[in-house]
Amino acid sequence: MPIEDYAVLGDGRTAALVSSRGSVDWLCLPGFDSAACFAAVLGTPGHGRWLLTVPDATTVERRYEDDSFVLETTYTSPTGTAVVREAMPLGDGRADLIRVLTCTSGSVAVEHEWVVRLGYGSIRPWVHHVRDEDGEDTIRAIAGPDSLVLRGDRLPSPDGHRHRDAFRLQAGEHVALTLTWTPSWEPVPARLPARERLDQTAAAWREWLASGRPGSAHRAAVVRSLLVLRLLTDSETGGIVAAATTSLPEHLGGERNWDYRYCWLRDAAMTLEALLEEGYAEEATRWRDWLLRAVAGDPSDLQIMYRVDGGRDLVERELAHLPGYAGSRPVRVGNDAVAQRQHDVLGEVMMALEAAREGGLQETDESWSLQRHLVDDLVGNWREPDRGIWEVRGEPRHFVHSKVMAWTAFDCAVRAVERHGLDGPADVWRAERDAVRAQVLAEGYDAERGTFVQHYGAGHTDAALLAIATTGFLPASDPRLLGTVAAVRAELEIAPGLLLRYRTERTDDGLHGEEHAFLACSFWLADALARAGDAVGAGRVLDALLPLANDVGLLAEEYDPVTGRMMGNVPQALSHLALVRAVHRYELALAGRHPGRTQELPVVARSAGRVHVPDDVGAPAGPAVVPGTDGAAAHLR
Repeated sequence: MPIEDYAVLGDGRTAALVSSRGSVDWLCLPGFDSAACFAAVLGTPGHGRWLLTVPDATTVERRYEDDSFVLETTYTSPTGTAVVREAMPLGDGRADLIRVLTCTSGSVAVEHEWVVRLGYGSIRPWVHHVRDEDGEDTIRAIAGPDSLVLRGDRLPSPDGHRHRDAFRLQAGEHVALTLTWTPSWEPVPARLPARERLDQTAAAWREWLASGRPGSAHRAAVVRSLLVLRLLTDSETGGIVAAATTSLPEHLGGERNWDYRYCWLRDAAMTLEALLEEGYAEEATRWRDWLLRAVAGDPSDLQIMYRVDGGRDLVERELAHLPGYAGSRPVRVGNDAVAQRQHDVLGEVMMALEAAREGGLQETDESWSLQRHLVDDLVGNWREPDRGIWEVRGEPRHFVHSKVMAWTAFDCAVRAVERHGLDGPADVWRAERDAVRAQVLAEGYDAERGTFVQHYGAGHTDAALLAIATTGFLPASDPRLLGTVAAVRAELEIAPGLLLRYRTERTDDGLHGEEHAFLACSFWLADALARAGDAVGAGRVLDALLPLANDVGLLAEEYDPVTGRMMGNVPQALSHLALVRAVHRYELALAGRHPGRTQELPVVARSAGRVHVPDDVGAPAGPAVVPGTDGAAAHLR
């Protein structure tokens, strides 16, 4: 299936991809970075999937119920219609996926196939029928530490190395099915009511959304993106993964296939900023606490990414048994970029923590001590080349974006001392900040062309230069930044509003093949235009980009304007957070406001887990409460 054909379900711990034809083709249990039990998206149905569909449907329509991740798919066949409601429930300590198919008119044929393959499709488990605590029949698959239990109104029968069923439903009839993961040594858990759990899950998502204050511009796209960012945030640890998948290709048939089921400090920091700008303060505390745990130790050991639980072992390996999505190999798990030096990361982290501080989050001794040590470590190494934001696997360079973000780290540290009275060697940091600025302006700016360049000595740009406008390094309307925006568009814009990250033929990234338009960079263009006061130009870019989301509002990493196909991992946090921030800046530009780096943050105080906003922003003082959802909503919070 095309990448854009997939919807996502999630429970705050992991996520599933389900196609419009009702096949769950990707699911890792119990966590985002666990081994997949359904891996058909990277291979064949024989690598694991869960199909529940109306096989002769002539039309398929789907939507998320209200502002939730309860998916509703309507199948229309020559003989009748059926609706599938499905979700991963929240807040009850279970790792479940619920699917309820109801015939709403006439009669429909139903096809059900359950193929469990653990270990990313490499392990055929022991599958047998067992009784649960209520004496009901279930199917249980076990291999090593993992167990999957299928229960429901009607169970499929063995057929070789899979389970299948085919039957008809009449109007008003339904079948409810639940998949549950447990450790293999625990008994089969009790059955819980399926429909009620779907309703509770929908209500919990709505309650979480109501705890912030999304703006009014392009509200539907912003709301879905905010929900995606929350879905990609682990409810137990606070870690924010970059995407729900691994190895969905940036180019069909190519080798640019990466595992994004980990917590990049950069992406997570920018996610936090996006959530703060929309009034979600609780995540700031949770992410800061996650950060303190993950990076605890010697500052020189700082990694650019970690596992969801803060683990550091992300050794990259290839899964030779999987043919890859559309033959795109290798399929990778783990990510060797973990060992790279990327100077921009600390700048993003410091910006996010500054935003939290400016938004009213009380700084702790531990969090400020961490920031001090990391900035002090940067003093000794910012002059070294690095791999940059794009994690090139070629030779290290003095990337201009990395240097500017090093300047930002020092600037945030200086401002923390000057504005908030925190303790630190501000004179040292100020001198380093000035040194970075002088070097960037001397080595990273091409005065003849009127643009910043990708790295010192380069004659070309990359789209990361657009992010300079977010830092305060120069005013967003400075002619040098305006010239950079123009140069980036001239070199990298391949369709209206759609930018490449860089030209692969001009950047030594150590890989073969090409890429497609990078959606986050494309939204950065709208952001940069809005910050420079060009609301009309920003609006045009947004008008070109927002319709590229799929039918349920999801964005992958890249987009091919020639074929109209999404490329890369999905849903991609960086794409969605860039959308949220670009729309936010567009809305400010429409109002004639062009604030600095941390101004216009709605959150000004926190009390008892509630978010408070000034009276003049027109938002309620706290989240709306949906009765009967406290447990599930607390799971999200």
